[in-house]
Amino acid sequence: MLEATHLTCIRGERTLFRDLNFTVAAGDIVQIAGANGAGKTSLLRILAGLSRAEQGEVCWQQQPIHRQRENYHAAMLWIGHQPGIKATLTAGENLRFYHPAHQEEALLDALDAVNLTGFDDVAVGQLSAGQQRRVALARLWLTAAPLWILDEPLTAIDIDGVASLMALFTRHADNGGSIILTTHQSLPASSRDIRKISLSMTEPA
Repeated sequence: MLEATHLTCIRGERTLFRDLNFTVAAGDIVQIAGANGAGKTSLLRILAGLSRAEQGEVCWQQQPIHRQRENYHAAMLWIGHQPGIKATLTAGENLRFYHPAHQEEALLDALDAVNLTGFDDVAVGQLSAGQQRRVALARLWLTAAPLWILDEPLTAIDIDGVASLMALFTRHADNGGSIILTTHQSLPASSRDIRKISLSMTEPA
């Protein structure tokens, strides 16, 4: 589904990674690992089409993503460090903004899945950091996108929440979806293999 070829990323005077090659197929769960500063978030942003690599190409279904932005973004769900939700809107309104085709019951079910039952009418700005993160993650229960690119999705999530997310990741992969994620936490045991791509600190550019 996704292919990265010869990716090189330079930030300031540092080369974060050079000549990076990998593919992500349907059913894959891929963890991008590495120390702080190794370029994990930079790589995810390149894969999501939010920034460009100094060299190399990212292709979706054998076509460069910069030549099919609309199709690619429709097929991909990105959740970054920032939850990407509006503080002045309620939790329900945020989900309705991103997924207007869904019925109200589906939105409530998604909030229930992330343990936010009863918070649909609460302004996101009044929620804790962990609760705001869960509002963003509730989109995973609503999206039809086959490719999920997730930067630290387990941050500020409790043990039960992590287990629920891992079950969802497994179900998504079993249904032919793909997930690329970063996490500082150790991933719990999964019924599916999780492939790891490790980034290492490199020399100044």
